[in-house]
Amino acid sequence: MRRADRLLQIIQILRRERRPISGRTIASELEVSLRTIYRDIAALEASGVPVFGEPSVGYVLQDGYDLPPLMFSTNELEIVMLGLRMVGARGGKEINTTARDVVAKISAILPDAKRSEFWTAPLLAPGPEVLPKDGPVLLQLRGAMKVNCKVEILYHTADREPERRTVWPIVIAFFEYVRVLAAWCELREAYRYFRTDRMLEVNLLHAKVPRSRKRIYADWWHHEKMESKLGVDGMGAVARS
Repeated sequence: MRRADRLLQIIQILRRERRPISGRTIASELEVSLRTIYRDIAALEASGVPVFGEPSVGYVLQDGYDLPPLMFSTNELEIVMLGLRMVGARGGKEINTTARDVVAKISAILPDAKRSEFWTAPLLAPGPEVLPKDGPVLLQLRGAMKVNCKVEILYHTADREPERRTVWPIVIAFFEYVRVLAAWCELREAYRYFRTDRMLEVNLLHAKVPRSRKRIYADWWHHEKMESKLGVDGMGAVARS
């Protein structure tokens, strides 16, 4: 790998990490010596790239650093197209349309050779034979998450009468045949999971979620990791039920 390419790759590694990343970790990914990484970090700093840190702590890239546009590699194009094909096959009409728009935008900025690689990426992601029947529910929940508002759902399961819940929507998981909303349930005062195809009604409330999206997502993700360590599979269990 040329040094210029390696410097750009180091910036990319730093951009994708939210916490300090050690020089040893970067060296391992790029398959070079730790001493080489130290020299490269020093070169980036000398050229004005806002890299902060030190060898014993790790390195971070200042938020908002604007890296000039980079051309996608063949591997990156394949993965991007795979993801868009997967989303398009499983996301319903509105998400499918958005995925096609993204494909068109990326194609428009690629040179001819890269555009051909992009369109003919050899990775496919066939969708399920039958998509979940959740109608406009998915769109309503996404809208609520964008403005960080509470929603009231009328939810039913096979073993009980439908009941209303006020929840703070956090994230929607796309399983092959169902979609599951992770949310904070005010009734249970705990994180709960709800299949979107079992929502009879979704009403956007004017009340804002009393936490920022960043904070509630971080709290939920910490909860998920702790549950996983204990062998609890809440979201997956709901999807299979």
